[in-house]
Amino acid sequence: MSADARKAQPPSKYDRLIAAAEAVPPIPTIVVHPCDEASLRGAIDSAAAGIIHPVLVGPERKIRDTAARYDLSIASFEIVNAAHSDDAAAKGVELIHAGKGEMLMKGSLHTDELMRAVTAKVEGLRTERRISHVFVMDVPAYAETLFVTDAAINIFPDLDAKRDIIQNAIDLYNQAGFGASPRVAILSAVETVTSKIPSTIEAAALCKMAERGQITGGVLDGPLAFDNAIDIGAARIKGIKSEVAGRAQILVVPDLEAGNMLAKNLAYFAKADSAGIVLGARVPVILTSRADPPRARMASAAVAALYANARRQHAPIAAA
Repeated sequence: MSADARKAQPPSKYDRLIAAAEAVPPIPTIVVHPCDEASLRGAIDSAAAGIIHPVLVGPERKIRDTAARYDLSIASFEIVNAAHSDDAAAKGVELIHAGKGEMLMKGSLHTDELMRAVTAKVEGLRTERRISHVFVMDVPAYAETLFVTDAAINIFPDLDAKRDIIQNAIDLYNQAGFGASPRVAILSAVETVTSKIPSTIEAAALCKMAERGQITGGVLDGPLAFDNAIDIGAARIKGIKSEVAGRAQILVVPDLEAGNMLAKNLAYFAKADSAGIVLGARVPVILTSRADPPRARMASAAVAALYANARRQHAPIAAA
């Protein structure tokens, strides 16, 4: 494709997201163990775009060697030395407690290493809200930016956990500039409530919880099968009439296994890009994969930055 043709293309959902993040002040971000090219370059690119102001935490020699090997400039970044990946995760959380950062960004360590430090009962970043993950997906064939949750943290969430998973996703949607009052589809294998499929009963209960104000800020419907959640024609064939059916903006999956398969199907079959963010902790956590392309990494940083900026603006003012 020629440069002129690329310029003529309308901006993608991620392009608009990144542009919005570039318009807010850079967010101080603790980058944990950026010791490979992808994670270090992702932090540098996001900093160059004005989305984050990074502090690099990890074995200093490894970080500098990686930068030298791939000709990456880190001269302007603070580096906090750590012995290894577990130590980097612990020190990253300590820096958040010390007020040195408003976001965490995963580097080249394993997700469970970072999340173990985040979820530690005493030294971690837990809040009263259940911690959960949201995939923010740019699906070329779908008009809406699509959230899929939870496909990375909670393996078999119960009803109370699903309440928090949904609330986390709604709060992100409303506060990060995607719009207001998102349409939330609670997915199952079928769209009717049946005792044979427990996720249908939980979906119905969650909708009732929203009616009673236990979940706020969004419009819920469920159970919905995937087809009638995202395709109006499929919803009409089944006789489903609701604000959500056929045009969902948030997809709530029954469990992690189903969510992970759905997100990967969208990525590999529908050629969707996926940004990842963890919510419910004291600060948003940018959770990227080694397979993520640079634009998806920057989109993850952009989503988190917009959310962190909104939280900063709504933070209570301390008494003088």
